[in-house]
Amino acid sequence: MTEERPPLPPFTRETALQKVQGAEDAWNSRDPERVVLAYSEDSVWRNRDAFVCGRAEIVEFLTQKWERELDYALRKDLWAFSDNRIAVRYQYESHDSSGQWWRSHGNELWEFDEHGLMRRREASINDVRIDQSERRIFGPRPTDQRGRENPLR
Repeated sequence: MTEERPPLPPFTRETALQKVQGAEDAWNSRDPERVVLAYSEDSVWRNRDAFVCGRAEIVEFLTQKWERELDYALRKDLWAFSDNRIAVRYQYESHDSSGQWWRSHGNELWEFDEHGLMRRREASINDVRIDQSERRIFGPRPTDQRGRENPLR
C-alpha cells in the first residue's frame, strides 16, 4: 500500500494553506525523521547550491543544516498554488556557533505526487545578518498568529 500525506492534490486555497502550515510545523520540530515523511522516496531538491535526492539524503542534509543553524525558527506563507504545485515565501532565523544571528529569506516551489508527498522542492535563499535584538521569530508559530503573513523587513 502506498503511503498518503493529506491533503492531496488538486489543492484548494484551504488545502494549500494546510500543507504550508504542516510543513512549517514539521520543520520547526528540527527533527529530520519527522520532516522527511512529507517527501516521496525519490524526492529531488535544490536548496541554494545543494542538490539532494531521496529520503536518506534529505535526512543527512537536514541533520547537517540544524547542526549549523542553531535555534532555528521558521515562518512559511502561501504565495500561490494550482493543481499539484504550491509556491511559498518564508523567513527563518537562526544563529551560528559564534552567536551571530541570521534572518534567511526564501522562496520555495513544491510539486506533489498523487499521494500528497512532495516529489520536488526548489529553494532559493538569501541570508541577512541581524543583531539578536532584531529577532522576531521565536519558536513555532503561536496558534493565534497562524494565517498572518510575515513582514518583508
